[in-house]
Amino acid sequence: MNNPIIEISGLKKIYRVGDVEVPALRGVDLTVGRGEFLSVVGPSGSGKSTLFHIVGGLTSPSSGTVVIDGQDMANLTDLERTRLRRGKVGFIFQKYNLLPTLTAMDNILMARHFNGGNGQPLNDQFTDLLKLLGIQHRLHHKPRALSGGEQQRVAIARSLVNQPAILLADEPTGNLDTENSDRVLSILRDLNEKLGQTILMITHNPEAAAYGHRTVTMRDGRLREE
Repeated sequence: MNNPIIEISGLKKIYRVGDVEVPALRGVDLTVGRGEFLSVVGPSGSGKSTLFHIVGGLTSPSSGTVVIDGQDMANLTDLERTRLRRGKVGFIFQKYNLLPTLTAMDNILMARHFNGGNGQPLNDQFTDLLKLLGIQHRLHHKPRALSGGEQQRVAIARSLVNQPAILLADEPTGNLDTENSDRVLSILRDLNEKLGQTILMITHNPEAAAYGHRTVTMRDGRLREE
């Protein structure tokens, strides 16, 4: 694959519960191209969330390599891994994780603050993104005044405010009805097609997975491509 942005080789993760070893990943090899929209689909317990957390630098593998935008995660200190995560990776979760006391815009700017961009004006591209998400008129509302679909779109804006190289989405429509699910998935596809955003999406839903360019299926800690 030309110009890969994620390169995973021989990835294993073993959790230990007392004296018992529980393998979550059993030797995963995966390459994601820059600008690709890849869906990883599989049932609960298949290992896909563990893969998500390792790629995002939220947990470490037991063995194997993960290279993100040319940087080998194994060679980074904890501080360097945190900086890579903040600068290179945006996260969307099933739960919106918005702070209830802040407005939508303040929730978005909070991510910018943690990345050292506090006080810098948003550029025109991000203003266009807010229009694409359809939330430009809802930015001064707090989460309780927003629908579930609007909250997830605010969460998407927050994940992109630092212009990450990779957007990781973990069951992004898990809390949404069909109409809002379709809208959020269409937005993710537009982000990929119109802005060239690299997206790795984890889902249990094959219909959601179909919005991506390519789908790989995970089962029992292993991947197979479709």
